[in-house]
This record gives sequence, C-alpha cells and structure tokens, in this order.
Amino acid sequence: MLPRGSVRFLACAVFSLALSFFLVAPMASGQNQPAQNQAAATPATATQDATAAAHPVLVELFTSEGCSSCPPVDVLLQKIDAAQPVPGAQMIVLSEHVTYWDHDGWKDPNSSSALTDRQTAYEAVLGEKAVSTPQLIVDGTTQVKSGDGKVIVDTLQKAAAAPKVPVRIAALAIDPANPDILRARIETDVNSEKHNADVYVAVALDHVESQVLKGENGGRHLVHVAVVQQLTKVGKLPKGKSFAEDVQVKLKPGTDPKNLRLVAFVQESGPGKVLGAAVRKPSS
Repeated sequence: MLPRGSVRFLACAVFSLALSFFLVAPMASGQNQPAQNQAAATPATATQDATAAAHPVLVELFTSEGCSSCPPVDVLLQKIDAAQPVPGAQMIVLSEHVTYWDHDGWKDPNSSSALTDRQTAYEAVLGEKAVSTPQLIVDGTTQVKSGDGKVIVDTLQKAAAAPKVPVRIAALAIDPANPDILRARIETDVNSEKHNADVYVAVALDHVESQVLKGENGGRHLVHVAVVQQLTKVGKLPKGKSFAEDVQVKLKPGTDPKNLRLVAFVQESGPGKVLGAAVRKPSS
C-alpha cells in the first residue's frame, strides 16, 4: 500500500502534472471535450477493422476509491481513453480496482481480490517491494512512474511501435435467450514470439460513477472508465500457433449491455509482456 504522508502527496502531485498535459492536448477529433462525456467514445465504439488496423497498447490502472491519490489518475486514464494520444495506435485501457483499501472506511464496490492478486503478481515481476496505488502498467512490462505527460506519451509510443500479435473479437453479442450471457469468438494470428502466452478476456463497464461516503475520498463524486468486472483466462496461445475459440461470460445481474466493452488480450505468463489486444462493444 502507498504510505501516508509526503509520498502519497507526491504521487498525487506528479500525476496531476500528467493530467494537465492531457487536458490541454488536442483530442483525437481535434476538439478538447470533457473526459466524463468522451471517456468511452473512441476505443469502445471503434469498428473491428479500425481496431485491427491500429497498433494496440494495453494500459492498466490499479486504483481504489479508498485512495486519495487515485482520482487524478482515474481522470488521466479517461483522457488517455478519449484522446488516444498516439496517432496510428489504439490505447486499450482497463481500470482494475484492488481490495486492500477496503478496510479504511470505504469498500470500493468495484474492487476484486482477483485484481489485487494480479497487481501482486506484477510486483514480483517488476521488482517492487510492495503493492501501491495508483499504478499504471503499459503492455505488462513498463510501470509509469513519471508524472510528465510527455514521458507518458513517449512510453505509449514505444509500446505502440513494438510488434504485436493481431487479436480479433468476432460475433460479440448478448445471448438472446439469456441476457446474462455474453458470447464472443476470440481469434489471433500465429504467435511468432519466443514464449507461450495466455489468452484473457476482461468484461469492463464503459462508465461508472460513485458517490463516496466515507474514507479518504469521503464526500467526493468519482467517475471511472473501463472498470473491470471480470477477468478470465480463456485459453493458451503456444509459440508458433494461433488461437480461435468461442467463449462465453456470465454477466453480473442487471448489467446494461450498452455500458459494456469486452477486452481480449494475449500475455506471456508471469504476468509478462502483452503480445496483442483488442476491444469491442456488444452488438445491439
């Protein structure tokens, strides 16, 4: 956990600098519009052809509504999602809410022990001594610590330039016989990397709002983008092979299909390098 005091203040301050950079940067459409209104627009509504043509970059944010340093970075993730700051690339974002802040006065309604375990696994690979929030990880290998917006964009550009295994999400739709079941076909090209990899699907909510009543963010109205509800390993992608399987995910009762995005990604075990990713919304 991030210690109280000056270190937490510093974390909030440096990412506020990054946020200020994205707030003044032009949007992908050429207009600078509020993140709250635009957060889900660009990646989640992209056509499958556009998704396949872009160079995908997976940006994971480990966050919590119980952490006072997290809201500025939550907004930063919305800006990355909406602004798509690297031409020719597609930033595929995931907001992953952890549980270790839940005992400090406010239980994050989107927190998951599975996501806490995922962050802990990253720490072992990245050589960190303890988990902390907020934490941005790009393509499974690079932890973004600088609050300089240009440094963040440079990190995203380098990730976009790396070779990727094309990933496709086909036939994504709610089961007409059962509205709690989401079905899709996940396909990849041949894995030309040196290592085997795992194939994951993440069900995420495009837009989440929360009125925090207690804890460090007590009294604040928070907005999140691409909030992970489920993260499931659906198969393996051996080196020299491709992947093609039909998958189904059981949604939480009452989930609005119009507020969903499905992210599929291929990642070396460890967790390691993300080899490819794609995002798509269910058909209406």
